Amino acid sequence: RQYEGVSSSYCVCPPGRPLFKYVESCQARMFSQSSVVCECNATHCDSVGRVTLPAVGHYLSFLSSEAGSRLHREQGQVQRNSTGTALRITLVPEQKYQHIKGFGGAMTDSAAINILSLSAGAQDQLLRQYFSPEGIEYNVVRVPMASCDFSTRLYTYADSPGDYGLLNFSLAEEDTHMKIPLLHRAQALSARPLSLFASAWTAPSWLKTNGALIGKGSLKGQPGDKEYKTWAQYYIRFLEEYEKHNLSFWGLTTGNEPTAGELTNYSFQALGFRPEQQRDWIAMDLGPALHSSRYAKTRLMILDDQRLLLPYWAKVVLSDTHAARYVHGIGLHWYLDHVAPAKITLGTTHDLYPEYFLFGTEACSGWTSFDRGVQLGSWKRAEDYASDIIEDLNNHVTGWTDWNLALDQGGGPNWVKNFVDSTIIVDHSRDVFYKQPTFYSMAHFSKFLWEGSQRVGVSTSGHSALESSAFIRPDGSAALIVLNRSDAEVPFEVWDQTVGFLPSSAPPHSILTLLWNRS
Repeated sequence: RQYEGVSSSYCVCPPGRPLFKYVESCQARMFSQSSVVCECNATHCDSVGRVTLPAVGHYLSFLSSEAGSRLHREQGQVQRNSTGTALRITLVPEQKYQHIKGFGGAMTDSAAINILSLSAGAQDQLLRQYFSPEGIEYNVVRVPMASCDFSTRLYTYADSPGDYGLLNFSLAEEDTHMKIPLLHRAQALSARPLSLFASAWTAPSWLKTNGALIGKGSLKGQPGDKEYKTWAQYYIRFLEEYEKHNLSFWGLTTGNEPTAGELTNYSFQALGFRPEQQRDWIAMDLGPALHSSRYAKTRLMILDDQRLLLPYWAKVVLSDTHAARYVHGIGLHWYLDHVAPAKITLGTTHDLYPEYFLFGTEACSGWTSFDRGVQLGSWKRAEDYASDIIEDLNNHVTGWTDWNLALDQGGGPNWVKNFVDSTIIVDHSRDVFYKQPTFYSMAHFSKFLWEGSQRVGVSTSGHSALESSAFIRPDGSAALIVLNRSDAEVPFEVWDQTVGFLPSSAPPHSILTLLWNRS
């Protein structure tokens, strides 16, 4: 029974039965934006809980909206006949597309600092929200190799000049005291193995043409030379050191934003690669190093940069058989998606190289000069996330990784003051954290699209404001995610020929996930 103003639901049980506490609701707080954040502390946090589907003939819906719903759950009845609603979304399961890998965020130095700034109880609460079966079940974590802009200092793992044998290679305190313990705690909370992937921002300065960790600079020499071979071995050493801490990696990228290191006066850590250099480094150095190590099955993703660079970058690297044999996928950042149509970039790349997966490796809000930093309660940013994810999924992308798992109210720390937003914002002075609307955007995908889910076709009876994507999950159940960015409510029905008609409606400015058993 739900009581007004009470943050939990309780069942009133027969005598002698224990009082059982159900899932807690959002402790809503309004700041200066159009929607609310949900405040959490060591003892209270809203949670979607474990989800069990009802029998065939019923469906579940989960709603988040600008008006304040946060994964609000309802159960509906499948109808035998059409409701006559003007808009029909038809599931087309015989049209089969990519399988999902997963969703998650990045354990940067800054994310770790913010999580660890909370009390032990609030830390556990935050990690549960992301990784546990009661939370939104992230299964992917990006791990920066050494420092990036979301660090409090500049460092690599091999800062001794001339150490080509990497004899002095060692992880930093940020790894051993912060990131690694938190990754272990996240894994302990998760019901399934986490898929970690690593990205390096820069090589040690003594390997680089500019002699610095920041700015315009690439590796000295040419692919095949000792600098390139040392840089390849650096990746192997990283994997070895993390393995000593019982952490293994599903994937690696060839390096964060290789085009950044081609820009004059670039303000933070970068390592420039042109696609031809990346191709030859993979073919001559990184590929063979991985292949001859015990990490040969680690998935290697090229690019790790804007999709605007596709399909050109993929053509340069993957048309070379010597490089392509070591590559598994293509990593994508979301920052210039608005000027890079998905069909021209992602669609064309998939058509050319269907055996290589496409995977979102970084995204955040608040990165532009005209819309900078944290906005507590921004629903527009939640819609931007959901729209980009749906567009990516509808163009063969297999997963989507948010940037920092947690930042402070200023959008940091960031040593170069490149402050941005995050799905969770920490206020350590009050020992609380705020789950942003973007947290719930991510949840509508991460919670319900299990690894192995396969995207299937949908057809719509007419033009509408709705954006959607449909999936058959590994257990045969169906999931449909619907985004309404318009100011009007949009009634619709879903037709699945195996079960019937699902009557539904998308409120203005809302995200909706529908789930149902098909047999």
